[in-house]
Amino acid sequence: MGFFNTVYKIITTYWKQLLIGVGNTMLIALVSTIVGLLIGILVGIYRTLPPARNGFVRVLQKIGDVLLAIYIEVFRSTPMMVQSMVIYWGYAFMSGGKTLPLLPAALFIVSINTGAYISEIVRGGIISIDKGQFEGAQAIGMTHWQTMTKVVVPQVLRNILPAVGNEFVINIKDTSVLNVIGVVELFYQATVISKFTWATFETYAVVCVLYFVMTFTITLILRRIEKAMEGKAHFDLVEAPSKEAM
Repeated sequence: MGFFNTVYKIITTYWKQLLIGVGNTMLIALVSTIVGLLIGILVGIYRTLPPARNGFVRVLQKIGDVLLAIYIEVFRSTPMMVQSMVIYWGYAFMSGGKTLPLLPAALFIVSINTGAYISEIVRGGIISIDKGQFEGAQAIGMTHWQTMTKVVVPQVLRNILPAVGNEFVINIKDTSVLNVIGVVELFYQATVISKFTWATFETYAVVCVLYFVMTFTITLILRRIEKAMEGKAHFDLVEAPSKEAM
Protein backbone atom coordinates (compact mmCIF):
# COMPACT_ATOMS: atom_id res chain seq x y z
CA MET A 1 0.00 0.00 0.00
CA GLY A 2 1.39 3.39 -1.01
CA PHE A 3 1.94 6.39 1.23
CA PHE A 4 -1.09 8.35 0.05
CA ASN A 5 -3.37 5.32 0.22
CA THR A 6 -2.27 4.70 3.81
CA VAL A 7 -2.82 8.36 4.71
CA TYR A 8 -6.29 8.26 3.13
CA LYS A 9 -7.15 5.10 5.06
CA ILE A 10 -5.95 6.65 8.37
CA ILE A 11 -8.03 9.80 7.80
CA THR A 12 -11.20 7.96 6.75
CA THR A 13 -10.93 5.34 9.50
CA TYR A 14 -9.79 7.44 12.44
CA TRP A 15 -11.19 10.88 11.60
CA LYS A 16 -13.33 10.94 14.74
CA GLN A 17 -10.34 10.27 16.99
CA LEU A 18 -8.31 12.93 15.15
CA LEU A 19 -11.17 15.43 15.46
CA ILE A 20 -11.43 14.76 19.20
CA GLY A 21 -7.68 15.30 19.50
CA VAL A 22 -7.86 18.59 17.59
CA GLY A 23 -10.81 19.76 19.70
CA ASN A 24 -9.11 18.98 23.01
CA THR A 25 -5.87 20.56 21.84
CA MET A 26 -7.60 23.80 20.85
CA LEU A 27 -9.70 23.84 24.02
CA ILE A 28 -6.69 23.40 26.30
CA ALA A 29 -4.61 25.97 24.39
CA LEU A 30 -7.36 28.62 24.23
CA VAL A 31 -8.61 28.35 27.82
CA SER A 32 -5.07 28.13 29.22
CA THR A 33 -3.95 31.19 27.27
CA ILE A 34 -6.91 33.23 28.55
CA VAL A 35 -6.39 32.09 32.15
CA GLY A 36 -2.64 32.58 31.79
CA LEU A 37 -3.25 36.14 30.56
CA LEU A 38 -5.39 36.88 33.63
CA ILE A 39 -2.68 35.43 35.89
CA GLY A 40 -0.05 37.42 34.04
CA ILE A 41 -1.95 40.70 34.38
CA LEU A 42 -2.49 40.24 38.12
CA VAL A 43 1.11 39.17 38.77
CA GLY A 44 2.48 41.92 36.52
CA ILE A 45 0.45 44.60 38.32
CA TYR A 46 1.47 43.28 41.74
CA ARG A 47 5.17 43.18 40.86
CA THR A 48 5.09 46.80 39.68
CA LEU A 49 3.34 48.15 42.78
CA PRO A 50 5.15 51.08 44.40
CA PRO A 51 6.59 50.25 47.85
CA ALA A 52 4.02 50.56 50.61
CA ARG A 53 4.52 53.34 53.15
CA ASN A 54 3.69 51.14 56.13
CA GLY A 55 6.76 49.11 57.15
CA PHE A 56 4.85 45.89 57.96
CA VAL A 57 2.85 46.05 54.73
CA ARG A 58 6.06 46.73 52.81
CA VAL A 59 7.60 43.54 54.26
CA LEU A 60 4.54 41.50 53.28
CA GLN A 61 4.65 43.05 49.82
CA LYS A 62 8.31 42.08 49.47
CA ILE A 63 7.60 38.49 50.57
CA GLY A 64 4.80 38.24 48.01
CA ASP A 65 7.10 39.63 45.31
CA VAL A 66 9.78 37.05 46.17
CA LEU A 67 7.26 34.18 46.09
CA LEU A 68 5.95 35.31 42.71
CA ALA A 69 9.50 35.66 41.39
CA ILE A 70 10.20 32.05 42.48
CA TYR A 71 7.00 30.87 40.76
CA ILE A 72 7.99 32.62 37.54
CA GLU A 73 11.56 31.33 37.53
CA VAL A 74 10.58 27.75 38.35
CA PHE A 75 7.99 27.50 35.59
CA ARG A 76 10.15 29.31 33.04
CA SER A 77 13.22 27.23 33.83
CA THR A 78 11.74 23.72 33.72
CA PRO A 79 10.11 21.80 30.83
CA MET A 80 6.32 21.59 30.81
CA MET A 81 6.60 17.82 30.48
CA VAL A 82 8.40 17.64 33.82
CA GLN A 83 5.92 20.08 35.37
CA SER A 84 3.07 17.85 34.18
CA MET A 85 4.55 14.78 35.82
CA VAL A 86 5.40 16.58 39.06
CA ILE A 87 1.97 18.22 39.44
CA TYR A 88 -0.12 15.22 38.33
CA TRP A 89 1.76 12.53 40.22
CA GLY A 90 2.63 14.88 43.08
CA TYR A 91 -1.07 15.31 43.74
CA ALA A 92 -1.50 11.51 43.65
CA PHE A 93 1.40 11.14 46.10
CA MET A 94 -0.09 13.63 48.56
CA SER A 95 -3.67 12.35 48.25
CA GLY A 96 -2.84 8.69 48.82
CA GLY A 97 -3.11 7.60 45.20
CA LYS A 98 -6.03 9.69 43.99
CA THR A 99 -5.32 11.40 40.67
CA LEU A 100 -6.68 14.63 39.21
CA PRO A 101 -9.22 14.50 36.36
CA LEU A 102 -7.16 14.68 33.18
CA LEU A 103 -8.74 17.67 31.42
CA PRO A 104 -8.83 19.96 34.51
CA ALA A 105 -5.25 18.87 35.27
CA ALA A 106 -4.19 19.77 31.73
CA LEU A 107 -5.87 23.18 31.94
CA PHE A 108 -4.26 23.89 35.32
CA ILE A 109 -0.76 22.86 34.18
CA VAL A 110 -0.75 24.83 30.94
CA SER A 111 -2.44 27.86 32.55
CA ILE A 112 0.08 28.34 35.33
CA ASN A 113 2.94 27.71 32.90
CA THR A 114 1.53 30.32 30.51
CA GLY A 115 0.89 32.73 33.40
CA ALA A 116 4.58 32.62 34.34
CA TYR A 117 5.62 33.73 30.85
CA ILE A 118 2.89 36.30 30.31
CA SER A 119 3.46 37.90 33.74
CA GLU A 120 6.95 38.93 32.63
CA ILE A 121 5.57 40.16 29.31
CA VAL A 122 2.99 42.26 31.19
CA ARG A 123 5.56 43.55 33.67
CA GLY A 124 7.80 44.62 30.79
CA GLY A 125 4.83 46.30 29.12
CA ILE A 126 3.96 48.23 32.29
CA ILE A 127 7.55 49.35 32.80
CA SER A 128 7.69 50.58 29.19
CA ILE A 129 4.75 52.99 29.72
CA ASP A 130 5.95 56.57 30.09
CA LYS A 131 6.21 57.63 33.74
CA GLY A 132 4.45 60.87 32.91
CA GLN A 133 1.20 58.94 32.51
CA PHE A 134 1.51 57.59 36.06
CA GLU A 135 2.26 61.07 37.37
CA GLY A 136 -0.63 62.58 35.43
CA ALA A 137 -3.07 59.98 36.77
CA GLN A 138 -1.88 60.59 40.34
CA ALA A 139 -2.20 64.33 39.82
CA ILE A 140 -5.92 64.03 39.11
CA GLY A 141 -6.42 61.85 42.19
CA MET A 142 -6.36 58.34 40.74
CA THR A 143 -5.24 55.47 42.96
CA HIS A 144 -2.59 53.04 41.72
CA TRP A 145 -5.28 50.45 40.94
CA GLN A 146 -7.33 53.00 38.97
CA THR A 147 -4.22 54.10 37.11
CA MET A 148 -3.47 50.52 36.16
CA THR A 149 -6.98 49.49 35.11
CA LYS A 150 -8.02 52.70 33.34
CA VAL A 151 -4.76 54.06 31.92
CA VAL A 152 -1.91 51.56 31.84
CA VAL A 153 -3.38 48.07 31.31
CA PRO A 154 -5.43 48.99 28.19
CA GLN A 155 -2.24 50.26 26.55
CA VAL A 156 -0.25 47.25 27.74
CA LEU A 157 -2.80 44.78 26.35
CA ARG A 158 -2.61 46.42 22.95
CA ASN A 159 1.20 46.38 22.99
CA ILE A 160 1.56 42.78 24.18
CA LEU A 161 -1.11 41.27 21.91
CA PRO A 162 1.50 39.85 19.47
CA ALA A 163 3.39 38.21 22.35
CA VAL A 164 0.18 36.77 23.85
CA GLY A 165 -0.83 35.47 20.43
CA ASN A 166 2.57 33.83 20.15
CA GLU A 167 1.98 32.14 23.52
CA PHE A 168 -1.34 30.82 22.19
CA VAL A 169 0.39 29.30 19.17
CA ILE A 170 3.09 27.81 21.42
CA ASN A 171 0.42 26.31 23.67
CA ILE A 172 -1.21 24.58 20.70
CA LYS A 173 2.06 22.78 20.07
CA ASP A 174 3.06 22.30 23.71
CA THR A 175 -0.16 20.47 24.58
CA SER A 176 1.53 17.46 22.97
CA VAL A 177 3.62 16.97 26.13
CA LEU A 178 0.46 16.29 28.12
CA ASN A 179 0.29 12.81 26.62
CA VAL A 180 2.75 11.75 29.34
CA ILE A 181 -0.11 11.89 31.87
CA GLY A 182 -2.67 10.45 29.46
CA VAL A 183 -4.49 13.58 28.26
CA VAL A 184 -6.36 12.74 25.05
CA GLU A 185 -5.05 15.49 22.80
CA LEU A 186 -3.89 15.25 19.19
CA PHE A 187 -0.45 13.76 19.82
CA TYR A 188 -1.93 11.15 22.17
CA GLN A 189 -4.42 10.14 19.49
CA ALA A 190 -1.59 9.84 16.97
CA THR A 191 0.30 7.52 19.31
CA VAL A 192 -2.76 5.29 19.70
CA ILE A 193 -3.52 5.24 15.95
CA SER A 194 0.08 4.41 15.03
CA LYS A 195 0.03 1.42 17.38
CA PHE A 196 -3.14 0.09 15.74
CA THR A 197 -2.04 0.67 12.15
CA TRP A 198 1.74 0.19 12.40
CA ALA A 199 1.92 3.13 10.00
CA THR A 200 3.98 5.40 12.22
CA PHE A 201 5.34 7.75 9.57
CA GLU A 202 2.01 8.19 7.80
CA THR A 203 0.13 8.81 11.06
CA TYR A 204 2.50 11.48 12.31
CA ALA A 205 2.60 13.06 8.85
CA VAL A 206 -1.17 13.55 9.09
CA VAL A 207 -0.85 14.96 12.61
CA CYS A 208 1.96 17.27 11.49
CA VAL A 209 -0.32 18.75 8.83
CA LEU A 210 -3.12 19.18 11.38
CA TYR A 211 -0.81 21.05 13.77
CA PHE A 212 0.34 23.27 10.90
CA VAL A 213 -3.24 24.05 9.85
CA MET A 214 -4.20 24.96 13.44
CA THR A 215 -1.19 27.19 14.12
CA PHE A 216 -1.21 28.83 10.68
CA THR A 217 -4.93 29.60 10.89
CA ILE A 218 -4.61 31.08 14.39
CA THR A 219 -1.62 33.16 13.25
CA LEU A 220 -3.63 34.63 10.37
CA ILE A 221 -6.57 35.43 12.67
CA LEU A 222 -4.29 37.11 15.21
CA ARG A 223 -2.66 39.20 12.49
CA ARG A 224 -6.08 40.39 11.38
CA ILE A 225 -6.93 41.34 14.97
CA GLU A 226 -3.64 43.20 15.39
CA LYS A 227 -4.21 45.08 12.15
CA ALA A 228 -7.75 46.02 13.22
CA MET A 229 -6.47 47.32 16.57
CA GLU A 230 -3.90 49.53 14.83
CA GLY A 231 -6.68 51.59 13.31
CA LYS A 232 -6.57 53.47 10.03
CA ALA A 233 -3.23 54.29 8.45
CA HIS A 234 -4.49 57.69 7.28
CA PHE A 235 -7.04 60.07 8.72
CA ASP A 236 -8.97 62.88 7.04
CA LEU A 237 -8.79 66.20 8.83
CA VAL A 238 -12.13 67.89 9.32
CA GLU A 239 -12.19 71.65 9.60
CA ALA A 240 -13.96 73.13 12.60
CA PRO A 241 -17.23 74.88 11.66
CA SER A 242 -17.00 78.65 11.34
CA LYS A 243 -18.86 81.00 13.65
CA GLU A 244 -21.19 81.93 10.80
CA ALA A 245 -22.15 78.29 10.26
CA MET A 246 -22.79 77.87 13.98
